[in-house]
Amino acid sequence: MFESLKEMDRDHWNAAIAGFLGWALDAFDFFLMVFMFSAIAKEFHTQLASVAVASAVTLAARPFGALFFGLLADRYGRRPVLIADIMAFSVLELASAFAPSLTVLIVMRALFGFAMGGEWGVGASLALESIPTKARGLISGMLQEGYAVGYLLAALVFYLLFDRIGWRGMFVVGLAPALLAGFISLSVKESPAFVSQRAAAPRSGSLRVWMIGVGAFVVAMAPVALSANQPAHLLGLIYGIDVPIALAGLWFFRRFWKLALYLVALMTTFNLFSHGTQDLYPTFLTHQHHLSASVVGPLTAFGNVGALLGGVTFGALSERLGRRRVIIIAALGSLIIIPLWAFSQTLAMLAAGAFLMQVTVQGAWGVVPAHLNELAPGSERGVFPGYVYQLGNLIASGLIVWQARFAEAKGGAYSTALAITAAGVALLLVALTLFGPERRGDDFSAAADA
Repeated sequence: MFESLKEMDRDHWNAAIAGFLGWALDAFDFFLMVFMFSAIAKEFHTQLASVAVASAVTLAARPFGALFFGLLADRYGRRPVLIADIMAFSVLELASAFAPSLTVLIVMRALFGFAMGGEWGVGASLALESIPTKARGLISGMLQEGYAVGYLLAALVFYLLFDRIGWRGMFVVGLAPALLAGFISLSVKESPAFVSQRAAAPRSGSLRVWMIGVGAFVVAMAPVALSANQPAHLLGLIYGIDVPIALAGLWFFRRFWKLALYLVALMTTFNLFSHGTQDLYPTFLTHQHHLSASVVGPLTAFGNVGALLGGVTFGALSERLGRRRVIIIAALGSLIIIPLWAFSQTLAMLAAGAFLMQVTVQGAWGVVPAHLNELAPGSERGVFPGYVYQLGNLIASGLIVWQARFAEAKGGAYSTALAITAAGVALLLVALTLFGPERRGDDFSAAADA
């Protein structure tokens, strides 16, 4: 399973580590928020579902950032754009610490989401275009599970520091990813695939890219501005403004419209799978099981150890068994775990359920970076995978609010909300993957968009 790593040299590893750490620290910044819903709601004297809107708008802004930063990466290179992106979301995470009201916090989280949107696509392209083809499955799993490591780090920081520094101090800690920019500047080379394709067909249209970026930013922020005094209306505005306009952005990829629409549906389902089993889980433990931060942090961290194991293992297996087959196996496996994960009553059983559920959920996700980049048009690999991925995030962004509202309406039945989501989405993921395409081992150095 690990024989392919023998072909990796220092440059390969540096690119892979940069992609992994970028996604891990990005997720770390994002998941700090989900641990603090209750504390923020208490300070601003509002319901938990209203605070959850801040995470929804973070997800909603991501595809617009993915489009902008992805276009920049296809124009100027993966490496410099990744550095700029990491610096941007780190500074915005710090700014969230000083929000004087829930409205300002929501604005900060929307800006953070825009910057966060560029990291996954650009980082994955840089890493996967820089490594040997045979190592792609294993490194794909490693890259994606940077997300689990980020969640794990957030859980540990919550456990160690929250009671001492509060939610504002936690956002200050979120400035840490800025240090990664220095590592990339000193140790990571530009993607060989980008260099060869730029030499074959030099890019043009810088003004067009920046105009698209400004337009994307305005659209991403429009729901926040229009609901400044009524956060409860934000979700409706996201689906009324952001989703239609973001889908219209697929016009840039009209040559591949069937593939693009399929991948948006697939990534929407994937995001429902991960966010539906992760984002509200700490709240489920706190509110339904009345566990303290000293228990919720380690238990959630243990679940993310399972995520890391699942992502790397299933990612490596996809190199032998195929991308689609491994996704289906992992999704079906999650169905078996749901009763243990959602309805256990003892701490030991809850820990086992959290661990095994994330083995399967993130096992399926471990295949995604390689699968998306292999299916992407070669000339647009900097923008296409990240954009369809973040479009899926946008469409799935309301899930956490709907889950919270459902649970509150049912007297705090978070377990039921989580179980229904996980089961329905797992079955949908199996169906979509079963009939989808696969191009395992595709040549990234080729410029053709076959």
